[in-house]
Amino acid sequence: MNNKLSVTYLILIIAPLVFGCGGSLKKENKNNASASSLSLHVGNEKYIIIDTKESVVTWKGSSLNGLNTQTGYVNISKGELMIENGQLMSGTVEIDMNTIEDKNHGSDNKLVNHLKNADFFEVEKFPFSTIVITRAASISGDNKKVTANLTIKGITHPVTFPAKIELKGGIAKASARLTIDRTKWDVRYKSAKFYDNLANQTMSDSVEFDMKIVAKK
Repeated sequence: MNNKLSVTYLILIIAPLVFGCGGSLKKENKNNASASSLSLHVGNEKYIIIDTKESVVTWKGSSLNGLNTQTGYVNISKGELMIENGQLMSGTVEIDMNTIEDKNHGSDNKLVNHLKNADFFEVEKFPFSTIVITRAASISGDNKKVTANLTIKGITHPVTFPAKIELKGGIAKASARLTIDRTKWDVRYKSAKFYDNLANQTMSDSVEFDMKIVAKK
């Protein structure tokens, strides 16, 4: 699972499931529609850089009744955490939506290609999602309550989620679980909020992200 992003969390981003998708399609153009615009504070002693090879985000989506689930991964392309007086103050995580994979690390199949199209994340138009941490309040020990702005498909909403953050010797290890309502980011496919008579094809609006992030000086 190394080199995979599972806050989008703090997530991204990202990713509900598609039911009844199998087989494979022609290989798609994997070039991003636009280059990353995120600049890191390299050399600034207050910032530590996310190691994208050791960080992973896992996504999980399900049917409305929870009987059918899909899971997979997405890569963090870059990111950083700001540390001051031994405490996490802020940070930014950029997610490359072109790297969406299913649980078998498949990146070129009907499920993944459907997640990338306009029914879901419109990856060609919106190649990156971001999580911008604005606050990390202490709960007890390494346990934090993180507040952040999550951007998917160019839409930004605030999110709050629990996280465990260990800081030691210039290395930060963070784990977090974030659950979002995908429809807030205009991911409406088979949502009962927008479509009638879906019966057992209705997909849950909730998408879960498990994030494991390692950042180093």
